[in-house]
Amino acid sequence: MLVAGTGGWYAVEKSGGPPARSAAGGPGEAVTPLARSLHLPWPREGQASVAVEGIGSLGTRGAQKPVPIASVTKVMTAYVILKNHPMRAGAPGATVVADQRSADESYSSVETTAPVIAGKEYTQRLLLELMMVPSGNNIARLLARWDAGTEEAFVAKMNRAAAGLGMRATTYTGVSGMETSTRSTSEDQLRLARTAMKDPSFRQIVATASVAAPGTGTVFRNTNKLLGRDGVIGLKTGSSTPAGGNLVWATTQEVAGTTRLIVGVVLHQRAGTTPAEGSAAAHEAGHALITTIREELPRAAARG
Repeated sequence: MLVAGTGGWYAVEKSGGPPARSAAGGPGEAVTPLARSLHLPWPREGQASVAVEGIGSLGTRGAQKPVPIASVTKVMTAYVILKNHPMRAGAPGATVVADQRSADESYSSVETTAPVIAGKEYTQRLLLELMMVPSGNNIARLLARWDAGTEEAFVAKMNRAAAGLGMRATTYTGVSGMETSTRSTSEDQLRLARTAMKDPSFRQIVATASVAAPGTGTVFRNTNKLLGRDGVIGLKTGSSTPAGGNLVWATTQEVAGTTRLIVGVVLHQRAGTTPAEGSAAAHEAGHALITTIREELPRAAARG
């Protein structure tokens, strides 16, 4: 279940040099020499990975052991949907009819959902927004059934996509993230996020601040509390007691005269606590990395 929160415990570890491991945004990608000039506040627990497009990896911290990722799972769900049903930037995409199951699940008290009406037509874009902005689990399952006929068949597509991207430490067992058996690493999720952000429609969807559910009067705000701050343009949150707090984020920063996309992943923060505590810790860890990178990277690049 995904629950966002504010405040909470947070601890970081300052490092004057790059971590020992490389964040594998691409096969064999090494940590950029610029990382040696950065004092990144890596989280003391869990995992984190960061990369800058056009520059390279800023490194990884934490053992890359597969852990539950909660609703961060939906990044792959959206990626597969858009891969199978491409949309032009700003276009509504295909038409999807909400089934009875997705409507019945709309107001669950045990998971995050978004309301839909059985038999009503929705655009693909709107459903992707309802899945990614408030993190509607029922919408993820609806899209999976629409695409593949069954959720199980869609999960198989997710795992094939993961294998194709070289996500060797990742296993998907569901489409929403409710299952603790869906597991991954920060390096693998960074690899996925960097690929997904190449799709203009995906970038638009994860940058959406709020979305209205038609016919319900309900407006949902994005669960990513960093969105719109410090250049943040996405990406996805996810938290549960077993998974802790998880955050995939994307921001932009001008470096040596070029606007660069910076993508990062923070996983497994405050696992075993409440979802709100984990979410708060992941947001704070992500914010610390973002602000430090945006401040220090341009100076490091200028020094060469």
